[in-house]
Amino acid sequence: MREVEVKFSVTDLEALLCAIRTTGIHLGEPVYQDDQAFAPIGWAFGDSKLGVSFLRLRTVEGRHWFALKQPDANAQDCLEYETEVADRQQMHEAILRMGYWATVRVAKSRRTGRRGEVSLCLDELEGVGTFLELERMVSDEEPAAAVQDELAAFVASLGIEAVRTAETYDSLVRAAQGGAVRVPSSRESTDAASRAATSSPV
Repeated sequence: MREVEVKFSVTDLEALLCAIRTTGIHLGEPVYQDDQAFAPIGWAFGDSKLGVSFLRLRTVEGRHWFALKQPDANAQDCLEYETEVADRQQMHEAILRMGYWATVRVAKSRRTGRRGEVSLCLDELEGVGTFLELERMVSDEEPAAAVQDELAAFVASLGIEAVRTAETYDSLVRAAQGGAVRVPSSRESTDAASRAATSSPV
C-alpha cells in the first residue's frame, strides 16, 4: 500500500474550521508531534526525492515512531512503513550508522479527522504556518495523480483560500530556515555519526 496526499497552505484558520464543520467532519484535539527527518548521505535539498528512502523519528505524547518513506510518482506519493520504537535516542544513533544524516526538525500541532477513507490533518507547522493535509492509502495500481486530483477537488469545494504545495514538510521547513544545507561526504559520515551519538536528537 502507498500513502497519497495533498497539502495546502491556509492563511484564514477560522474560515477553514468553519468550512470543515459544515461538512460534518469532526477534528480531534491538537496533538504535538516532534519529528526528526533523515536523508541518505550524499542527498541534498534540491535533489530528486523519487525512489529515495527517507527516514523519520516521531515522538507523540511520550511514544516514539520510526518510519520509512519512499516517494514514487511524486514527493507526496509514498511507499511507507512505520513502527513504534522503545528508545528514540538509540534509534537515532542506529539511523546515523545506516548511512543517513539528520536534515531538519519538523515540529507541529496536529488535529485530525476523517471523511470516509480520507484522513484530514490540520497542522500548525512551527516556523512555517498552517496547512491542511489530506491523505488516503491506495493500492500499488492506483495512479497517484488521479487520487491527488480527487483530494484537491474536495479542498476546492470548501470555498476557502488555500494554496496547494507539492513540497513535503521537511522541504518547507528547510526553505523557511533559508540557506543551503551542507551534506557530509561518505568519508565524513562515520565521524559525523560518532559526534551525533553523544548528543540527543532534536
